[in-house]
Amino acid sequence: IPGQVTVQVALPAPGWYNGDTPDTIKDGYEYCMAAIMAYRAGIDKLVVQNVTWDSLIAGQTHDFDFALSEASITEPRKKVVDFSVPYFSSDIGVLVKKGTAVDQSSIKDMRIGVHQGTTGADFATGTLKPKEVKTYPDVPGMFTALQAGQIDVALTDTAYVLGQAAQSHGMQEVVGQYSTGESYGAVYPKGGTNNAAWDKIIQSMIDDGTLNQLAGKYLAAVWGADPTKIPYWKP
Repeated sequence: IPGQVTVQVALPAPGWYNGDTPDTIKDGYEYCMAAIMAYRAGIDKLVVQNVTWDSLIAGQTHDFDFALSEASITEPRKKVVDFSVPYFSSDIGVLVKKGTAVDQSSIKDMRIGVHQGTTGADFATGTLKPKEVKTYPDVPGMFTALQAGQIDVALTDTAYVLGQAAQSHGMQEVVGQYSTGESYGAVYPKGGTNNAAWDKIIQSMIDDGTLNQLAGKYLAAVWGADPTKIPYWKP
């Protein structure tokens, strides 16, 4: 739509978009990233659209400029959407109820919860291969199941589990993480005419330190922990 930039996201995404609905979002890493991208493109109107994760990652959403929704860049996804240059490193974190005895060998005997259609789900079933994997349609449902004792471990992006642990008032903790070598990228419409122009703007924000500043301001605050200090486990 001329005169505005439309960014899509699957909410909620605390730290990335602070607010539960498009109308209530005031700031956050990806929200501010989108606003700065629009500003650098010379457009002063930004519209946030809340979409479902499954439709976004399957290339089934329409009429948007780009999506910023903590989407890991993967080869299968590239068949249906285009990705920007990587803007954030993504690993898989291990969230448990505080005091749960778990390490990199005993985790395989536990009940593991994953978010369907994510790289965390692929990692659990394809690489980790624990005895039991339960799949949830959304992240809040998975975290609720963990607190209710229906699963022993919630396995998803380190960024997500750190945010959840910080919000759990000490009831949950992140005990380890797995290196995936993956990164988040903006999701573009396949073959979109402005994709290359947006890429240049994102690269400029990486080069001039803008994205590092956003991470320090919004993510470290929400997580209450430095992701680099969490031990890496071998699958």
